[in-house]
Amino acid sequence: MSSEQNPNTSNPEDGTVPVTPVLSVSGLSISLPRDGDRAHAVSDVSFDVAPGEIVCLVGESGSGKSVIAFSVMGLLAKALKVSAGRIELQGENLVEASEARLRDLRCTRMGMIFQEPMTALNPVMRCGDQIDEVLSEHTTLSASERRQKVLRMIEEVHLPDPERMYRSYPHQLSGGQRQRIMIAMALILEPALLIADEPTTALDVTTQAQILKLIKELQTERKTGVLFITHDFGVVAEIADRVAVLKQGDMVELGPSAAVLGAPQHPYTRMLIASVPSHDPPERPAAAADAPVVLRTEDLEKRYVTHGFMGGRREVSAAQAVTLEIRRGETLGIVGESGSGKSTVARCVSRLIDVSGGRVLLSGEDIAHMPPSKLRPLRRKVQIVFQDPYRSLNPRRSVGDSIIEGPMNYGTSRAEAISRARELMALVQLDPDALDRYPHQFSGGQRQRICIARALAMDPELLIADEAVSALDVSVQAQVLALLEQIRDQLSLAMLFITHDLRVAAQVCDQVAVMSKGRVVEYGPVREVFENPQHEYTRALFEAAPGRHFAFAGAA
Repeated sequence: MSSEQNPNTSNPEDGTVPVTPVLSVSGLSISLPRDGDRAHAVSDVSFDVAPGEIVCLVGESGSGKSVIAFSVMGLLAKALKVSAGRIELQGENLVEASEARLRDLRCTRMGMIFQEPMTALNPVMRCGDQIDEVLSEHTTLSASERRQKVLRMIEEVHLPDPERMYRSYPHQLSGGQRQRIMIAMALILEPALLIADEPTTALDVTTQAQILKLIKELQTERKTGVLFITHDFGVVAEIADRVAVLKQGDMVELGPSAAVLGAPQHPYTRMLIASVPSHDPPERPAAAADAPVVLRTEDLEKRYVTHGFMGGRREVSAAQAVTLEIRRGETLGIVGESGSGKSTVARCVSRLIDVSGGRVLLSGEDIAHMPPSKLRPLRRKVQIVFQDPYRSLNPRRSVGDSIIEGPMNYGTSRAEAISRARELMALVQLDPDALDRYPHQFSGGQRQRICIARALAMDPELLIADEAVSALDVSVQAQVLALLEQIRDQLSLAMLFITHDLRVAAQVCDQVAVMSKGRVVEYGPVREVFENPQHEYTRALFEAAPGRHFAFAGAA
């Protein structure tokens, strides 16, 4: 790569001192199996990462972002092969390195932060021991020296009470704390290169902001080169020095962050950025004042009782005094951090969990404490679209069977249910003839459309979307959001939309409720709340949103 492509690689002609890239990828091509949808997962990709630089790889699912990351780490699936090109780590060609050499380089000279720390961490090992394992494998330090180094590293990633964190198991920590443990593991041996593969996707905005700030701090202090993989352009705007845009394995654009985000050159890049939702709520007509109220909660409460090992009893309040209202044709958004009570309210409203107190009025009928025998006929009125469509669908059943199962349980004939399923597939913009296929034969966005069709098959009055677009690419997310709005208007549904993404909430919600520690701290029309937040917690949420102050070129 020339110095013109990478501003951090110097040009000897202008008298600057040459800077050796930490990572240099040149002409990289990775072959797919013969039955793949294309010949290469990655085709002729070249870029550098300089010391102290953050390079973001962006693109839709299947673009090759994670394949590049795993190829650098030497962790490619057996079916994938590097067919051309070089991957140099501080001048050493990793493509030709043995497995033993790659194992030695991992952690010592390159480290990786994975997307989901709960699956990356060993659930039966204490967090401190997992970090210590890196030191015991790659250093000759004594046990006491290793322990002190681990505690210092835990403190350096801004975790409270290092001794307690050392002793804790992964399930005893929050998502943000687990991700910090992963960062500590990746950085404990001060590698020259840090690879972060979607490390903030599942985190709420304040935790996400903390993790991004931490990565930026560590990168600056240690002069670590960072290869950061994400589909969130807010994150890119927040931390990237340079951006590489990938489309189906080809690099279509590469340049400084401000240039790529502010004046993209390639049509694909412009399409991706145009799909980024704005923080500014659009003008939208208010729901009719005389529209019937589909859902109203009055002082809704949910309490959990936990019992200690020695018999102690503790009561935890997950939701307190929550009063909300949604009319037909209206979308109410609930935003807040993880643990704020958003999903608890959704589960209480749908009676997936018992309600501890208050009322839940569904079309005027209180279902809060209704016995199961009376509740069953009403369940079809409330349907949920969950965050992960792959886990929501039975992998062993065709999507058609998944869609018709609910209506048939309520007395609809199979022929009628199949006819309705075909209509719904067309409504969610999928081929009705695809009902015989299985979930793995669809993309993530298509699977989420199938989940929406399955929910609509019950002819609900209230549709609950619980983080339904948070795991989707920005372009697919835009399509699903537009689809949800279209369906809501077409079928006059009431919608409860739960999200930690403030941009999404701004675009789809009529009213918004901000939750913190189980309570609604602010509630009102989305434009009023976003333009003039009254509560300090709401203001802190907005300030933490990545890329909030960046003007994306042509963003929605």
